[in-house]
Amino acid sequence: MSDTVLSTPALMGAPPRIALVGNPNCGKTALFNALTGARQKVANYPGVTVERKIGEFLSPAGTRVQLVDLPGTYSLRARSPDEEVTRDVVLGRFQHEAPPDVMVCVADATNLRLHLRLVLELKKLGRPIILALNMMDVAEARGCRVDAAALSAALGVPVVPTVAIKRTGVAGLIDQIDRSMIAMTATLTHSPGTSSCGWSEPSAFDLRAYHQEVETILAAALRDAGRPSLATRRIDAALLHPAIGLPFLFLVLFLMFQAVFAWAAVPMDMIDKGLGWIQAGAGAALPDGLLKSLLTDGIIAGVGSVVIFLPQILVLFFFILMLESTGYMARAAFLLDRLMGGVGLHGRAFIPLLSSFACAVPGIMAARTIENRADRLATIMIAPLMTCSARLPVYTLIIAAFIPDRTVAGGMIGLQGLVMFTLYAAGILSALAAAFVLKRTIFKGAREPLLMELPSYRLPSPRDILLGLLERARIFLARAGTVIFSIMILLWFLGSFPAAPDGATGPAIDYSFAGMLGHALAPLLAPIGFTWQIAIALVPGMAAREVAVAALGTVYALSETGDALSGSLAGVLAADWSLPTALSLLAWFVFAPQCVSTLSVVKRETNSWFWMLVMIVYMTALAYGAAFVTFHLSSALLGG
Repeated sequence: MSDTVLSTPALMGAPPRIALVGNPNCGKTALFNALTGARQKVANYPGVTVERKIGEFLSPAGTRVQLVDLPGTYSLRARSPDEEVTRDVVLGRFQHEAPPDVMVCVADATNLRLHLRLVLELKKLGRPIILALNMMDVAEARGCRVDAAALSAALGVPVVPTVAIKRTGVAGLIDQIDRSMIAMTATLTHSPGTSSCGWSEPSAFDLRAYHQEVETILAAALRDAGRPSLATRRIDAALLHPAIGLPFLFLVLFLMFQAVFAWAAVPMDMIDKGLGWIQAGAGAALPDGLLKSLLTDGIIAGVGSVVIFLPQILVLFFFILMLESTGYMARAAFLLDRLMGGVGLHGRAFIPLLSSFACAVPGIMAARTIENRADRLATIMIAPLMTCSARLPVYTLIIAAFIPDRTVAGGMIGLQGLVMFTLYAAGILSALAAAFVLKRTIFKGAREPLLMELPSYRLPSPRDILLGLLERARIFLARAGTVIFSIMILLWFLGSFPAAPDGATGPAIDYSFAGMLGHALAPLLAPIGFTWQIAIALVPGMAAREVAVAALGTVYALSETGDALSGSLAGVLAADWSLPTALSLLAWFVFAPQCVSTLSVVKRETNSWFWMLVMIVYMTALAYGAAFVTFHLSSALLGG
């Protein structure tokens, strides 16, 4: 038993803080989007890489409310980093993070038995609570009847039905938030101080007591449990069928990579032409000199060569968001569980590996959900082999330069998309092969089964998909405007100074610091077919993989003269590299650990420099070996 300090936002002048808490797949994020719209921002909680999503909205009473979307959790008895964040925020344990004034617990009205235990735990915190019965439209369609008044009386908290995907579906919740804020302010005015917190880590006896109380509440408030979703059962009967499930999943992934090229072609061409127009305009307006070179060869050529891939990033995340919002992503985990079990991976390893397709950093963090240390380390060590979105600009650049834009299989399959799918498949297969070796040598142990909830299928909300894409675009452009921008200025400086001596016949970059570094590394990389320009690009590419593309844009802008760069970077590479060199670089990026952020997270998560160094050594050795074999084999078959 302890005291929970209640904040006084209304008295201090700061906007009141409302926390959205709930189980995974309860529609909490959809509710957050419905309340805040585009008035939201995403960052990380201090000391962890768990996303911190905050937004604001104006209530009918004129109160500006700050809304925090906490990570999904089944209980305050935290067993993962996401759940730990939620627990610590609602308990007020986060330094520099004010505890919420009111908690809105979001529950799936179609599955109250699973969700009410969290409500009972939150009640013990001594803070105002509102229970939002979400997805009421789905519940009613299934014949599920919940008596909100009886449920409110049994729980002792306000209960409000909501439909997050409809504009009018949250009006009642907003009104209740207003009433709760007025009541809270009145309480703090008349009796400021603390409220008793009765929550503690539940024991086995406590858990049984929670379940018994949930059954008692349901008996009083649930008039009709309804029937399971017939559509979900019929769809799962087909998509989870042993003979159909995996082929359909691979077909979805294959179509996704086809779309990355087919759908993004037109906007990419528009961005490319726009950047060319800006570069030409800047070049014509500025006199020859350092400023012109910095702007056209450094910033526009470097940052622009990455920004051009924004449409493909958005197409990729469009599919990921669609799979998540429809409920199919959890089915993908179920389908792949047996495949991963064959190489000894823990059933929960799928979620970290799936997250690593977006970025290895949250993927590695998500491995905390695996309690067994050996299984967790095995998952961490292979997570960077999954093809993250940062590799996409590299793959796309080389594929566009060297793979013809034509179709195969009677015009049904795009060759470029097929190659992209092959690269993603190579990352997955290499991760499974590495896991197979690790689990039979260093990380021996029995495999545990996968237990997870399969949500009902639902139609995705266009609004939520759009907001998700806008957030991903903002993150990508912010990265291009900060990290990549800074590195390109530094690389331009290293590629421009010292200036070429009088009478020099080669490009000025040959005599610069960057040129010296590239030529020094060239002998080491020559056996795998890399040029000195590639050697230069790999060094800043350690900051982030996509920086290598920007670096190539800057290096070639400083290397070429006249009309050599009148076309796109892909055209320049096609003229300067051999096909074996291009294939070798693709093989390198399938394996190379070129991401400082990933390596630093590995060090922090394992609490050891040893495992980070092991990752650097084994992945670099794999990258060099794969590039060596690819270069020499393709040279023998295709000619150098």
